[in-house]
Amino acid sequence: MTELKQRIMDAQTIVVKVGTSTITHANGSMDFHLTEKLVRVLADLRSDGKNIVLVTSGAIGIGRFRMSISDRPSSLPQKQALAAIGQVSLMHYYSKLFSEYDQIVAQVLITRDVVDDELKKQNTYNTFCTLLDYGVIPIVNENDTVATEEIEPIFGDNDTLSAVVAELIGADLLILLSDIEGLYDKNPKAHEDANLIPIIYDVCNQVIEGAEDTNNNLGTGGMKTKIGAARICSEAGIPMIITNGNDPDHIYEILEGKDVGTLFVPKMNR
Repeated sequence: MTELKQRIMDAQTIVVKVGTSTITHANGSMDFHLTEKLVRVLADLRSDGKNIVLVTSGAIGIGRFRMSISDRPSSLPQKQALAAIGQVSLMHYYSKLFSEYDQIVAQVLITRDVVDDELKKQNTYNTFCTLLDYGVIPIVNENDTVATEEIEPIFGDNDTLSAVVAELIGADLLILLSDIEGLYDKNPKAHEDANLIPIIYDVCNQVIEGAEDTNNNLGTGGMKTKIGAARICSEAGIPMIITNGNDPDHIYEILEGKDVGTLFVPKMNR
Protein backbone atom coordinates (compact mmCIF):
# COMPACT_ATOMS: atom_id res chain seq x y z
CA MET A 1 0.00 0.00 0.00
CA THR A 2 2.87 2.38 0.75
CA GLU A 3 4.23 1.74 -2.74
CA LEU A 4 0.82 2.42 -4.30
CA LYS A 5 0.41 5.63 -2.32
CA GLN A 6 3.79 6.77 -3.57
CA ARG A 7 2.75 5.96 -7.13
CA ILE A 8 -0.31 8.13 -6.70
CA MET A 9 1.69 10.97 -5.21
CA ASP A 10 4.17 10.75 -8.09
CA ALA A 11 1.47 10.53 -10.77
CA GLN A 12 2.52 12.52 -13.81
CA THR A 13 -0.36 11.88 -16.21
CA ILE A 14 -3.74 12.25 -14.54
CA VAL A 15 -7.20 11.79 -16.02
CA VAL A 16 -9.99 13.60 -14.17
CA LYS A 17 -13.63 12.89 -14.97
CA VAL A 18 -16.39 15.26 -13.88
CA GLY A 19 -20.08 14.46 -14.18
CA THR A 20 -23.06 16.53 -15.21
CA SER A 21 -24.45 16.82 -11.67
CA THR A 22 -21.14 18.25 -10.44
CA ILE A 23 -20.66 21.05 -12.96
CA THR A 24 -24.29 22.02 -13.59
CA HIS A 25 -27.27 23.13 -11.56
CA ALA A 26 -30.46 21.08 -11.44
CA ASN A 27 -31.89 23.04 -14.38
CA GLY A 28 -28.88 22.20 -16.55
CA SER A 29 -27.17 25.59 -16.38
CA MET A 30 -23.43 25.68 -15.70
CA ASP A 31 -22.35 25.91 -12.07
CA PHE A 32 -19.66 28.51 -12.66
CA HIS A 33 -18.63 28.74 -9.02
CA LEU A 34 -17.75 25.06 -8.72
CA THR A 35 -16.43 24.72 -12.26
CA GLU A 36 -14.08 27.64 -11.74
CA LYS A 37 -12.70 25.97 -8.62
CA LEU A 38 -12.10 22.76 -10.56
CA VAL A 39 -10.42 24.64 -13.40
CA ARG A 40 -8.17 26.45 -10.92
CA VAL A 41 -6.96 23.16 -9.44
CA LEU A 42 -6.36 21.53 -12.82
CA ALA A 43 -4.63 24.61 -14.22
CA ASP A 44 -2.40 24.73 -11.15
CA LEU A 45 -1.41 21.08 -11.60
CA ARG A 46 -0.66 21.71 -15.29
CA SER A 47 1.51 24.69 -14.29
CA ASP A 48 3.34 22.34 -11.92
CA GLY A 49 4.24 20.09 -14.85
CA LYS A 50 1.50 17.47 -14.59
CA ASN A 51 -0.19 16.14 -17.72
CA ILE A 52 -3.90 16.71 -17.23
CA VAL A 53 -6.77 15.22 -19.23
CA LEU A 54 -10.31 16.30 -18.34
CA VAL A 55 -13.21 14.05 -19.30
CA THR A 56 -16.39 16.05 -18.94
CA SER A 57 -20.10 15.41 -19.17
CA GLY A 58 -22.74 18.12 -19.31
CA ALA A 59 -23.34 18.79 -23.01
CA ILE A 60 -26.89 17.44 -23.12
CA GLY A 61 -27.81 19.11 -19.82
CA ILE A 62 -26.50 22.48 -20.94
CA GLY A 63 -28.24 22.03 -24.28
CA ARG A 64 -31.49 21.42 -22.43
CA PHE A 65 -31.00 24.62 -20.47
CA ARG A 66 -30.17 26.65 -23.57
CA MET A 67 -33.32 25.38 -25.27
CA SER A 68 -35.49 25.69 -22.14
CA ILE A 69 -36.30 21.97 -22.08
CA SER A 70 -36.96 20.76 -18.54
CA ASP A 71 -37.16 16.99 -19.05
CA ARG A 72 -34.33 14.77 -20.18
CA PRO A 73 -34.96 13.78 -23.82
CA SER A 74 -35.73 10.16 -24.60
CA SER A 75 -35.26 10.02 -28.37
CA LEU A 76 -31.85 9.72 -30.02
CA PRO A 77 -32.32 12.72 -32.37
CA GLN A 78 -33.23 14.95 -29.42
CA LYS A 79 -30.21 13.81 -27.42
CA GLN A 80 -27.90 14.34 -30.37
CA ALA A 81 -29.28 17.78 -31.14
CA LEU A 82 -29.03 18.94 -27.53
CA ALA A 83 -25.52 17.50 -27.24
CA ALA A 84 -24.49 19.50 -30.31
CA ILE A 85 -25.95 22.68 -28.83
CA GLY A 86 -24.55 22.13 -25.35
CA GLN A 87 -21.06 21.05 -26.42
CA VAL A 88 -20.39 24.45 -27.98
CA SER A 89 -21.30 26.25 -24.76
CA LEU A 90 -19.46 23.71 -22.63
CA MET A 91 -16.18 24.23 -24.50
CA HIS A 92 -16.68 27.99 -24.54
CA TYR A 93 -16.98 28.01 -20.76
CA TYR A 94 -13.96 25.77 -20.23
CA SER A 95 -11.80 27.67 -22.72
CA LYS A 96 -12.65 30.98 -21.09
CA LEU A 97 -12.04 29.73 -17.55
CA PHE A 98 -8.76 27.98 -18.34
CA SER A 99 -7.52 31.02 -20.27
CA GLU A 100 -7.75 33.02 -17.04
CA TYR A 101 -4.88 30.82 -15.82
CA ASP A 102 -3.00 31.04 -19.14
CA GLN A 103 -3.82 27.44 -20.05
CA ILE A 104 -4.72 26.23 -23.53
CA VAL A 105 -7.35 23.53 -23.95
CA ALA A 106 -8.30 21.28 -26.85
CA GLN A 107 -11.56 19.54 -27.60
CA VAL A 108 -11.35 15.79 -28.20
CA LEU A 109 -14.63 14.12 -29.16
CA ILE A 110 -14.28 10.36 -29.23
CA THR A 111 -16.53 8.01 -31.18
CA ARG A 112 -17.48 4.61 -29.85
CA ASP A 113 -15.60 2.61 -32.46
CA VAL A 114 -12.17 4.02 -31.58
CA VAL A 115 -11.37 1.06 -29.33
CA ASP A 116 -12.20 -1.48 -32.04
CA ASP A 117 -10.29 0.07 -34.94
CA GLU A 118 -6.53 -0.17 -34.41
CA LEU A 119 -5.76 2.69 -36.81
CA LYS A 120 -8.24 5.02 -35.11
CA LYS A 121 -6.95 3.92 -31.73
CA GLN A 122 -3.35 4.69 -32.71
CA ASN A 123 -4.33 8.04 -34.23
CA THR A 124 -6.22 8.97 -31.08
CA TYR A 125 -3.24 7.99 -28.95
CA ASN A 126 -0.92 10.07 -31.13
CA THR A 127 -3.23 13.07 -30.82
CA PHE A 128 -3.31 12.85 -27.02
CA CYS A 129 0.47 12.47 -26.84
CA THR A 130 1.04 15.49 -29.07
CA LEU A 131 -1.41 17.65 -27.14
CA LEU A 132 0.25 16.72 -23.85
CA ASP A 133 3.68 17.39 -25.35
CA TYR A 134 2.40 20.85 -26.29
CA GLY A 135 1.34 21.42 -22.69
CA VAL A 136 -2.33 21.55 -23.69
CA ILE A 137 -5.17 20.22 -21.53
CA PRO A 138 -7.36 17.88 -23.64
CA ILE A 139 -11.04 18.13 -22.77
CA VAL A 140 -12.75 14.90 -23.74
CA ASN A 141 -16.36 13.97 -24.34
CA GLU A 142 -18.05 11.24 -26.28
CA ASN A 143 -19.19 12.39 -29.72
CA ASP A 144 -22.89 11.97 -28.97
CA THR A 145 -23.94 13.82 -32.11
CA VAL A 146 -22.72 11.13 -34.52
CA ALA A 147 -23.52 8.07 -32.39
CA THR A 148 -26.22 5.78 -33.79
CA GLU A 149 -28.51 3.16 -32.33
CA GLU A 150 -26.96 0.58 -34.65
CA ILE A 151 -23.58 0.90 -32.94
CA GLU A 152 -23.25 -1.42 -29.97
CA PRO A 153 -22.62 0.85 -26.95
CA ILE A 154 -19.01 0.68 -25.82
CA PHE A 155 -18.90 3.74 -23.59
CA GLY A 156 -22.53 4.62 -22.80
CA ASP A 157 -21.35 7.02 -20.12
CA ASN A 158 -18.28 9.10 -19.42
CA ASP A 159 -17.21 7.00 -16.44
CA THR A 160 -16.39 4.20 -18.85
CA LEU A 161 -14.98 6.67 -21.39
CA SER A 162 -12.60 8.12 -18.81
CA ALA A 163 -11.25 4.65 -17.99
CA VAL A 164 -10.82 3.86 -21.68
CA VAL A 165 -8.92 7.12 -22.16
CA ALA A 166 -6.77 6.45 -19.09
CA GLU A 167 -5.86 3.02 -20.44
CA LEU A 168 -5.28 4.35 -23.96
CA ILE A 169 -2.77 7.01 -22.93
CA GLY A 170 -1.16 4.99 -20.12
CA ALA A 171 -2.27 7.37 -17.38
CA ASP A 172 -0.84 7.07 -13.89
CA LEU A 173 -4.13 7.85 -12.13
CA LEU A 174 -7.85 8.25 -12.80
CA ILE A 175 -9.96 10.42 -10.51
CA LEU A 176 -13.75 10.31 -10.82
CA LEU A 177 -15.44 13.35 -9.30
CA SER A 178 -18.89 12.31 -8.13
CA ASP A 179 -21.78 13.82 -6.17
CA ILE A 180 -20.99 11.58 -3.17
CA GLU A 181 -17.81 10.87 -1.23
CA GLY A 182 -17.08 7.48 -2.81
CA LEU A 183 -18.38 3.92 -2.75
CA TYR A 184 -20.63 3.06 0.20
CA ASP A 185 -21.90 -0.26 1.50
CA LYS A 186 -25.39 1.01 0.66
CA ASN A 187 -26.92 4.05 -1.02
CA PRO A 188 -26.05 7.00 1.28
CA LYS A 189 -28.90 9.06 -0.15
CA ALA A 190 -31.39 6.45 1.02
CA HIS A 191 -29.69 5.08 4.14
CA GLU A 192 -28.34 7.31 6.90
CA ASP A 193 -26.25 4.45 8.30
CA ALA A 194 -24.35 3.94 5.04
CA ASN A 195 -20.59 3.59 5.51
CA LEU A 196 -17.90 4.75 3.12
CA ILE A 197 -15.64 1.97 1.81
CA PRO A 198 -12.15 3.54 1.73
CA ILE A 199 -10.42 0.88 -0.36
CA ILE A 200 -11.37 -1.89 -2.79
CA TYR A 201 -8.79 -4.54 -3.61
CA ASP A 202 -10.84 -6.68 -5.98
CA VAL A 203 -13.44 -5.29 -8.37
CA CYS A 204 -15.48 -8.47 -8.57
CA ASN A 205 -19.00 -9.05 -9.90
CA GLN A 206 -20.36 -8.98 -6.35
CA VAL A 207 -19.06 -5.44 -5.86
CA ILE A 208 -20.68 -4.27 -9.09
CA GLU A 209 -23.98 -6.04 -8.42
CA GLY A 210 -24.09 -4.78 -4.84
CA ALA A 211 -23.60 -1.14 -5.76
CA GLU A 212 -26.73 0.97 -5.72
CA ASP A 213 -26.97 3.69 -8.34
CA THR A 214 -27.45 7.20 -7.02
CA ASN A 215 -27.66 9.01 -10.36
CA ASN A 216 -30.39 11.52 -11.12
CA ASN A 217 -31.93 12.61 -14.41
CA LEU A 218 -29.04 14.93 -15.24
CA GLY A 219 -26.58 12.34 -16.53
CA THR A 220 -26.23 8.72 -17.55
CA GLY A 221 -23.62 7.46 -15.11
CA GLY A 222 -24.27 5.91 -11.70
CA MET A 223 -22.17 4.03 -9.16
CA LYS A 224 -22.27 0.80 -11.15
CA THR A 225 -20.72 2.48 -14.18
CA LYS A 226 -18.00 3.92 -11.95
CA ILE A 227 -17.17 0.47 -10.62
CA GLY A 228 -17.16 -0.78 -14.19
CA ALA A 229 -14.59 1.92 -14.93
CA ALA A 230 -12.58 0.71 -11.94
CA ARG A 231 -12.51 -2.78 -13.42
CA ILE A 232 -11.01 -1.42 -16.66
CA CYS A 233 -8.39 0.50 -14.70
CA SER A 234 -7.62 -2.48 -12.49
CA GLU A 235 -6.89 -4.67 -15.50
CA ALA A 236 -4.70 -1.89 -16.95
CA GLY A 237 -2.74 -1.42 -13.72
CA ILE A 238 -4.08 2.10 -13.11
CA PRO A 239 -5.25 3.20 -9.63
CA MET A 240 -8.65 4.88 -9.61
CA ILE A 241 -10.26 7.03 -6.94
CA ILE A 242 -13.89 8.12 -6.57
CA THR A 243 -14.35 11.27 -4.51
CA ASN A 244 -16.77 14.15 -4.07
CA GLY A 245 -16.47 16.73 -6.83
CA ASN A 246 -18.08 19.46 -4.76
CA ASP A 247 -14.64 20.15 -3.31
CA PRO A 248 -12.03 20.02 -6.11
CA ASP A 249 -9.30 20.50 -3.50
CA HIS A 250 -9.74 16.77 -2.86
CA ILE A 251 -7.49 16.34 -5.89
CA TYR A 252 -4.66 18.05 -4.02
CA GLU A 253 -5.27 15.83 -1.00
CA ILE A 254 -5.13 12.70 -3.17
CA LEU A 255 -1.78 13.76 -4.61
CA GLU A 256 -0.53 14.44 -1.09
CA GLY A 257 -1.18 10.80 -0.21
CA LYS A 258 -4.18 11.44 2.00
CA ASP A 259 -7.07 8.98 2.28
CA VAL A 260 -9.84 10.56 0.25
CA GLY A 261 -12.92 8.84 -1.17
CA THR A 262 -12.63 5.24 -2.34
CA LEU A 263 -9.39 3.90 -3.79
CA PHE A 264 -9.57 0.99 -6.24
CA VAL A 265 -6.28 -0.91 -6.15
CA PRO A 266 -5.09 -2.12 -9.57
CA LYS A 267 -4.18 -5.74 -10.16
CA MET A 268 -0.62 -5.06 -11.20
CA ASN A 269 2.17 -2.53 -11.00
CA ARG A 270 3.34 -1.37 -14.40
